[in-house]
Amino acid sequence: MLQISGLFLAIATALPVGLAAVANPASAEPLTLDAIKKAGVVRVGVEASYRPFTFRDDAGKIVGYDLDLAEQIFKPLGVKVEFVDTAWAGVIPALYAGNFDVIMTSLTYTKERVAKVGYSIPYTEATQEMLIRASDADTIKNLDGMAGKILGVKLGSAGDTMKTKLEEKLKADTGKGFAEVKTYDDHPSAYLALSQGSVDGVINSLATLTQVVKDAPGKYAIVRDIGPRNWAGIGTRKEDTQLIDFLNERIEALKANGEIYKLQEKWFGTKMKLSDKIPDFS
Repeated sequence: MLQISGLFLAIATALPVGLAAVANPASAEPLTLDAIKKAGVVRVGVEASYRPFTFRDDAGKIVGYDLDLAEQIFKPLGVKVEFVDTAWAGVIPALYAGNFDVIMTSLTYTKERVAKVGYSIPYTEATQEMLIRASDADTIKNLDGMAGKILGVKLGSAGDTMKTKLEEKLKADTGKGFAEVKTYDDHPSAYLALSQGSVDGVINSLATLTQVVKDAPGKYAIVRDIGPRNWAGIGTRKEDTQLIDFLNERIEALKANGEIYKLQEKWFGTKMKLSDKIPDFS
């Protein structure tokens, strides 16, 4: 099984508020594929403000990677895919309350979530990576290229949590750490500092950084393999084992025929590295 490092655990996404409320959910009848077919619809819980996973276009319509992928995943069932826009803080209790059948919008794996929520295998990457100026792409090709340079992080972010471990690794590999780590109140401020030359790299999630690059063609580049791998899966109730098996089969099929990677290129501008297994937190 895939082993997850202490650094991974440290940077794992915080649990939605209210997860404790489903610590011991009442037993319920499993949601079967026949039941979904009979209903003629599968309901997908999302937060429609997380570009490019699920967000609203100028006309107010929900679009994004998750929408396109869900349509492909559930296509063999011949049912309508209905997206339910939900406040992310309460998304897991809402799942167990029956407001929808599955959760998407990059539900990352954490030890607590895996214990309480059913999960598919990864369908998207949620790794923290580093944004640099495009002009530095030939000199900063990996973390070692940041030796003696300035790193920018957002206060309280995963990058902020990672900085000490990154510093230790950098010193171990090159004998030199960062010249400085500057902290900002938000990521846009850090990006501005990067463009102005005040910092040389900014840490954020891969999915978010792909949008920064797309919005400013030729200005920035992304350095991969900065932090430990992290992924997100499709969430279900624990008892929905038939549905989980179906999701896994469909994700594997879409990986095999390349369709999932085409959607990644469309929405993120890059092909992601997907694990074949759910992380093992034991």
